[in-house]
Amino acid sequence: MDAPFAGRFRRGYERLLRREIGDGPDHVAIIQDGNRRYARKQGEDAPEGHREGANTSEQVLNWCEEFNIKELTLYTFSTENFNRPAEENEPLFDMIASKLYEFADNDRIHDREVCIRAIGEIDRLPERVRDAISYAESQTAGYDGFRLNVALAYGGRNELLRAARDVATAVDEGELDTDEITPEAIEERLYRQPVRDVDLIIRTGGDERTSNFLPWHANGNEAAVYFCAPYWPEFSKIDFLRGIRTYEAREESWQRTKIDRAVALVGAVGRLELDEATALASRLREKLPQAGRRRVADELEADEAAFESTAEDAPPEPAD
Repeated sequence: MDAPFAGRFRRGYERLLRREIGDGPDHVAIIQDGNRRYARKQGEDAPEGHREGANTSEQVLNWCEEFNIKELTLYTFSTENFNRPAEENEPLFDMIASKLYEFADNDRIHDREVCIRAIGEIDRLPERVRDAISYAESQTAGYDGFRLNVALAYGGRNELLRAARDVATAVDEGELDTDEITPEAIEERLYRQPVRDVDLIIRTGGDERTSNFLPWHANGNEAAVYFCAPYWPEFSKIDFLRGIRTYEAREESWQRTKIDRAVALVGAVGRLELDEATALASRLREKLPQAGRRRVADELEADEAAFESTAEDAPPEPAD
């Protein structure tokens, strides 16, 4: 395929994908996998792959703005990454610190009111990275136009374990009653910063696993997951749009299941007691999309018709 035709095909496919998606997710979380493999493929060392990957991260920020996504979490450095050789990690730490300073001083970040936050075991990072985190967070602390979470020294299992230990300590010291251990009590002990429920996880690089990423906010929200083959530096807008399309397909399927259950529940209750079915339908209609409200109303109408038919066919009450 020659380059001009390939470009036209890509632009046409992008337009097609745009037409296929609607509102899209609020929070996208990305596992940026494949930087080192990309560098090897190019005959370069790992740091070059990480630099190319950082450029992709900047592009994704632009795409999030374009599609009105409210929060982005980038899995930049995991707790397992500490096991890599120092000659690979030290240049990566330098680049992370440099990018955080660059983002914090970027006019566009301030124009868009991007709030930058780091999540993870920040105290395990080198001092220069911790200083860059403090600078980026302080420079953007008052913003709420968009939320950028950078997962550094992050491991989902470790986060849950630390939260459980904090809760146990609070109970042991009398600061928390056992009946006060709620999802909110756990959540406020996670991630250093509050995180919105995750709607879509994207993983690049070909591996089909979520690698212990945001388990509380992704699994609890039944987040959609999109795995794609390109290495992170090769990740394109088309790949991003495909991820959003995957989210919307899962959301549509989930909504259909929710509507089916609501209709079945109204039908089951209606066969027992019409007044209870009417009250239940009223509550369900408040929580369902328009199509679901119509189906619940139709089911209730059918129950009412069946009830009236039964009443008409019933033998008359005996006279006194």
